[in-house]
Amino acid sequence: MFKTFLLLFALTALFILVGRMIAGRKGMIVAFAFACVMNVATYWFSDSLVLSAYNAEPVPAGHRLERVTHSLAREAGLPLPKAYIIPGSSPNAFATGRDPDHAAVAATEGLLAIMDDGELAGVMAHELGHVYNRDTLISTAAATISGGLLILSRMALFFGGSGRASTGKRIAVAVLAPIAATVVTMAISREREYAADEFSARLTGRPMYLASALLKLERGVQRSPMPDHSPQTAHLFIVHPFSADSIGEVFATHPPIKKRVERLKKMAGEM
Repeated sequence: MFKTFLLLFALTALFILVGRMIAGRKGMIVAFAFACVMNVATYWFSDSLVLSAYNAEPVPAGHRLERVTHSLAREAGLPLPKAYIIPGSSPNAFATGRDPDHAAVAATEGLLAIMDDGELAGVMAHELGHVYNRDTLISTAAATISGGLLILSRMALFFGGSGRASTGKRIAVAVLAPIAATVVTMAISREREYAADEFSARLTGRPMYLASALLKLERGVQRSPMPDHSPQTAHLFIVHPFSADSIGEVFATHPPIKKRVERLKKMAGEM
């Protein structure tokens, strides 16, 4: 809970700072009000916002994805989440919702096409780990505020005064604000991925289910990445969805697949 509060505070403070740099005191007040509205909207509508962004549709009753996920949720003592399918060949999955009672999981058509039942269980157990650890709200809130920062940074190029000094400040804001938002977000999101991997390994009792799935996901995303239309939501997915080879480890929102698989193999040996 403390890390959740810290991340939201840092992103909101960054949002206010950017508003101040763009339009002074008035910009700071507007940015603060905007951040509050986004946080409230994210709390109540986080699941529908993200699902609609990726055109996710609820699965029919008894669908394979629903059966596997609900079986795992019962084993974990969690409320049964809603299950959704995202159209597209790029394999990936995420969880969303403000708490376990309002959670949803989503998988792409590409993921369902390449995973056997054991691998699918590993992936869905990972997503339920995010639900259990209450990562889903903070992940969506971070995505929302990061998106708002991107909008503000673009506005900085056109507003905030004239003159050489003002122009330099606006360009600096436009360049640095999105980078700062990404760094703050990934400070927690990468550790949350490790925790969800561990949850999956213990819930299924088969760490290699997820290890095998991660290797398939890595190859699948390399062959067929998602269209890079919303980078602010990249950290929501189980693996980076847009371009597996385009970012370095230092600036990645996810831990390297190799390290995640190594940790899972170690757990398998211990279990």
